[in-house]
Amino acid sequence: MPLQLGDIVPNFQQVSTEGTIDLYDYAGDGWVILFSHPKDFTPVCTTELGAVAKLKDEFAKRNVKVLGLSVDSLESHKGWVNDIEETQGVKLNFPLLADADRKVADLYGMIHPNSDDVFTVRSVYIIDPNKKLRLTLTYPAPTGRNFVEILRAVDSLQLTDKHKVATPVNWKHGEDVIILPSVTDDVAKDMFPGGWRALKPYLRVTKQPEAATPEPVGNR
Repeated sequence: MPLQLGDIVPNFQQVSTEGTIDLYDYAGDGWVILFSHPKDFTPVCTTELGAVAKLKDEFAKRNVKVLGLSVDSLESHKGWVNDIEETQGVKLNFPLLADADRKVADLYGMIHPNSDDVFTVRSVYIIDPNKKLRLTLTYPAPTGRNFVEILRAVDSLQLTDKHKVATPVNWKHGEDVIILPSVTDDVAKDMFPGGWRALKPYLRVTKQPEAATPEPVGNR
């Protein structure tokens, strides 16, 4: 069965550019973003890895660790890392799994045979501190991902966990949020002393709770 939201993600051990990684140990009590790349020495992947390295501080603010993956060998990865630094102007500062035996790719369903039966698609898995899968994204090989959007999604997930709010369409940090329908008006009065606007009984809009999440780089 494919991984579904709310599932406890399976643990694994795999070699990487920073030694052998045990997912659960690597995660500790934080969040993890695991994301796959189709192949080393490819143009889109090179730009993505550089972009993620530049966002290291943004991930750290959110207690998020990132973990890349490609099904090429560790030796191949070591050569590719040099290209990333040369072309993107940043050193790789997170582990890149060398999943040559496709152990992790098969465990997480990263290979879609009708797209390519050898290389992984561009999968994203956001995993919370309880090791639960909270979000998945799947892109085809030619389409680069928007990691500012992935940060926005992390902000939304963390807001929900901490403050029992949902984020509306196209929400950005600092904008109004929605009180979860599971929160009754009586409970909401204590949780949101500033009040809310009830557009409908199920659609209650309130200010984003203060100091909920750091402002992402895309909003500056």
